[in-house]
Amino acid sequence: MKDLIQKANILQEALPYIREFHGKVFVIKYGGSAMHDEELRESFAKDVVLLKYVGINPVIVHGGGPQISKALELFGIKPSFVGGIRKTDELTMHVVEMVLSGDINKDIVALINRFSGEKVYAVGLSGRDGRLLKARKLDKERYFSEMGLPVPREDIGFVGEITDVNEELIFTLLEHNFIPVIAPIGVGDEGEAYNINADIAASEIASELRAEKLIYLTDTQGVKDEKGNLIPTLKKSEAERLIREGVIREGMIPKVRSALRALDRGVKKVHIIDGRIRHSILLEVFTKEGIGTEVVI
Repeated sequence: MKDLIQKANILQEALPYIREFHGKVFVIKYGGSAMHDEELRESFAKDVVLLKYVGINPVIVHGGGPQISKALELFGIKPSFVGGIRKTDELTMHVVEMVLSGDINKDIVALINRFSGEKVYAVGLSGRDGRLLKARKLDKERYFSEMGLPVPREDIGFVGEITDVNEELIFTLLEHNFIPVIAPIGVGDEGEAYNINADIAASEIASELRAEKLIYLTDTQGVKDEKGNLIPTLKKSEAERLIREGVIREGMIPKVRSALRALDRGVKKVHIIDGRIRHSILLEVFTKEGIGTEVVI
């Protein structure tokens, strides 16, 4: 009986958050170990379905860097990176799109639909579908300068940046009980495909949707300070200082930069959480304590 009462208490604790977020949009960047470990994959899928059934509208944006590199090697192409960005020539772009829009996207859709019941369905989209993610070639001078990195001389190929999001398409899907699962492939004016950083794509989509929350699933606890301690709440001014001082570095910089950009453009809160923990989304959203870093203005 004690266990049953404890379960009831947990549900009661979640009630104020369910009420507050009912009808709101959560954009979730799905990546890291949560995409590879089978137990974590199932936990993620069930959590997303639960969000939808309690009245929250999840939108999933996924990455797939390791899978792309593996596929490239199978084709005899050596993966190449510049300042953390994958150099994407025409052949590499074909492989990137095949892996992201094909294998990974449809696998996530199938996984969510295993647990979704008869009233909710996941649907997979590439940014080229319905011109969902309009894009142009990345301005590398501006991008690398913002990241505090030297600007590379070499051409980075079909790496893009989003210029517009077809939010009407996403809202239409949400209104009809679909869970959009989006591969970060952009489409140019001539129909050409662009490889988009998934963290940045999630930020741009969340901004256009005026999302209540943007949630990044990562392979770390969250953002840490100089001593390696988790920062539960990170303000913009503190984030800028930690980037300048090199405390926030490497792959965390695009996440934090994307988080700050999303907040500046109307997203209410951004969460950087540990996707290696089962039910990490629910623990962050539906409990007072939370488990990761909450980024705020």
